[in-house]
Amino acid sequence: MRVNAHGLRIPLFDRDTYRRRRERAVETMQEGGLEVLVVTAPENIYYLTGLDHFGYFAFHMLVLTADGDPVLVARRMEQVTIGRDVPEITFHGYGDNDDLPGRCVEVIRSACPTPQRIGLESNNLYLVPNVLLAIREQFSGVEIVDATELVTSLRLVQSPEELEVTRRAAAVTDAMMQAAIDTAGVGVSEREIAAAALQAMMEAGGEPPGFWPFVRSTSRLNEDHTTWTDYELRSGDALFLEMSGSVGRYHAPMGRIVFIGEVPDGSELVAGVCLEAFEAARRAVRPGVEAGEVYAAWQAVLDAKGLSHYRRHHCGYLTGIGFPPSWSGNGIPRALRDGSRSRLSEGMVLHLMSWMMETGQGDYFVSDPVVITPEGGERLSRTPQDLVVK
Repeated sequence: MRVNAHGLRIPLFDRDTYRRRRERAVETMQEGGLEVLVVTAPENIYYLTGLDHFGYFAFHMLVLTADGDPVLVARRMEQVTIGRDVPEITFHGYGDNDDLPGRCVEVIRSACPTPQRIGLESNNLYLVPNVLLAIREQFSGVEIVDATELVTSLRLVQSPEELEVTRRAAAVTDAMMQAAIDTAGVGVSEREIAAAALQAMMEAGGEPPGFWPFVRSTSRLNEDHTTWTDYELRSGDALFLEMSGSVGRYHAPMGRIVFIGEVPDGSELVAGVCLEAFEAARRAVRPGVEAGEVYAAWQAVLDAKGLSHYRRHHCGYLTGIGFPPSWSGNGIPRALRDGSRSRLSEGMVLHLMSWMMETGQGDYFVSDPVVITPEGGERLSRTPQDLVVK
């Protein structure tokens, strides 16, 4: 965490960066005919202000207007943090027993007394239902527009400065993954492996990630979002590892499978297909390409190898700023799905994955952080993708 000589936090980027981001958001808001934009997703508030704390578990609301100062609504107890970290933002604190919906309506009215169109991040886990209801009721004659994508779309392409931070996060991920692999072996518990990864994270300069490392073995390989237990590895087990370093809330996820003692029948063959499919997808991620084309490139390798029966819901997704409980932002990730028409752009960062489990022939999994360049995807990690037996 970045601090000054007095031990106080300093922003990840200079304050002019956040001011320019807000100006860009306001321009986009005006282009859409909105007088007010209400932002509640932590990733978007952070992107626009630089406010980095754990207080987002309670409701936050950033209000932007065309000609007024930005206003941030949060719990009153966060005043010290917000005053130090984002002093240029007008703060309105609420008490735990206050009428939160009423306070939010009051702040919006103060910012823009007679709006015609208000943009809300409606498809957002952090827009509290009673606040949404109050806004709709108290602005009954106003058009309420879904603006969920407005700020999110602005931060999908990372600037060179952001990419430098993401590269630092990838180096932390490398350290974590290597520590986990080095620790794995017969008789070692999943908990010990997770502890080694977390120690390496701290030593490499990592900060708290959106997800803790996912560490699980054979009987739980396909439990997508569960992690370590006290289970001790046995010969013949497969060990699933997926984790991400975090620097300034920017993430660079990576995944591997490690075999304990021996490689199960079929997995060596599947590993070869898995790696070939990853490379096909990596080469396909170019600016202007549709997300569905990348999935098609990945699937084509499986089809050619006699595995056309096996399909996935995606072969990767956009990542970047993330607050718990995710490293890709709140809600369902923007993914490389079959048939998706979403277009990729240079500077987007993907968690690109080749996941082949329960194929009927064997299991393997590999994933890496990849930045989109004109030449294809650049892998940001340095951890080998080779099959590993411990």
